[in-house]
Amino acid sequence: MVESSVPEQDVPERTAGEEHHGLSHLLLDDHVWAWRFSLVLWAVAASLLIAVAIPPLRDAVFAVDDWFYETTYPIKVGAVTAMARFLNFIGSGVFVWPFRGVVTIALVSKRRWQAVAAWVLAIFVSEPFIWILKNAYGRDRPPVALVEATSGSFPSGHAIGGAVIAVGLVVAFVPAGPARRNLEIVAAGFALFMGASRVYLGAHYLSDVVAGVAFGAAVAVGSAVVVHRFYLRRFVREREEAFRVLQARRAGGG
Repeated sequence: MVESSVPEQDVPERTAGEEHHGLSHLLLDDHVWAWRFSLVLWAVAASLLIAVAIPPLRDAVFAVDDWFYETTYPIKVGAVTAMARFLNFIGSGVFVWPFRGVVTIALVSKRRWQAVAAWVLAIFVSEPFIWILKNAYGRDRPPVALVEATSGSFPSGHAIGGAVIAVGLVVAFVPAGPARRNLEIVAAGFALFMGASRVYLGAHYLSDVVAGVAFGAAVAVGSAVVVHRFYLRRFVREREEAFRVLQARRAGGG
């Protein structure tokens, strides 16, 4: 934890400073736990990224993927198919980029700079990697699908983007604390449901979406940790500087 050595009674403008740095709307209440959680997610994503790059391990992963696809793809239910197609649309660039723009404008209008930074950082870290990884692996999509897709299959861009948006929205708009717990579960559920919809539609294999959800969630949580730590350290430094100035004035009789 980053703690200040400045006595509370000697910094009367603490509330204004917190508002300036966005600390009245904390992204995280325990950034150490959040960082560890993001590392676990990174480990899951990295394990699949490594496995798919090594031929013997790749064969084992792909065998499971083929079995899962052949077992589940024939199962179709009208309402589920409609929902999966809807998720296919809201996960597409046609919807995602305007939506991200609206969210960014809303956060800027509320002057939540810490949330803006975490939101934008997660997007600008995740998006290039979708293109890089898809081209690096060049995995073919499943042979039959209910929707058209042209880019590589591994990892799933919809799964990455869905996790980044779901987790990022909760972090950006709901202050850290017990009240956010249920929404965190909802965000995780949405990310998983988005990933599952890609397999259901036949647009991706199982490992594509597992890697995508883990990667996207890791980026979103990790970005929040980085931004939170930066702002908290900056706020503490400014408080301590203000305290030193105050003490010097008192010592000089000012």
